[in-house]
Amino acid sequence: MNLSSIPRDLKTVIDSEQVDFLVKSKRNHPIKKSIAILLFSLFWNGFVSIFVVAFFGPLFKKEEVHFTSNGTAMVGSLDNLEPLLFPGLIIGLFVIIGIAMLIWGMFMLFQKGGYFVGTENRLIKYRKGTIEIKDWEQFSGNIQIKKNRNSGNLELELRTGKMRNRKNGSNHFVPDIIYISQIDNVFDIEKKCRTRIKENDPTPVIRTDNYG
Repeated sequence: MNLSSIPRDLKTVIDSEQVDFLVKSKRNHPIKKSIAILLFSLFWNGFVSIFVVAFFGPLFKKEEVHFTSNGTAMVGSLDNLEPLLFPGLIIGLFVIIGIAMLIWGMFMLFQKGGYFVGTENRLIKYRKGTIEIKDWEQFSGNIQIKKNRNSGNLELELRTGKMRNRKNGSNHFVPDIIYISQIDNVFDIEKKCRTRIKENDPTPVIRTDNYG
């Protein structure tokens, strides 16, 4: 791919910088991430569906629904839906969450990728008019490569991220990730990224000179 085939806005951002690489990813997200969200949404929706049928099933038979709320016995029916309003809202929220996850997983699965440009000082991503720029010093240097036949995926770890709680354990840091999915010459691109990250590493060099 050459500079003449990229969008005008991206050319403007690159300007006169020396380009190390220019690739276009086939996907915006790794397929494994999309599949994971879809599988979890199916599990979530399946579990919620069982609960919906178990709770509201008697209504389909024109029978009463008996349940307990704050220690008080409640009865709901087609002729008296008011007691079912609050539990219906709670269950409906879980249904909406499951549907939202399913839609998001499908969206990620078919979402097309964008352009990635590596220069001496930064990595530029361009997709549908949106430009995201990361200086090489923002990357930690941890890179994952996954090769699939004629293409491969790169996962570039950033120094930024979020702290997440662990069950029965201390908090742990989860770094932000830049995904470059389904690109050609993945090993060459990884090598160029790693070289630039090392050149722009902001970590101070600790000298170990011995004076005797």
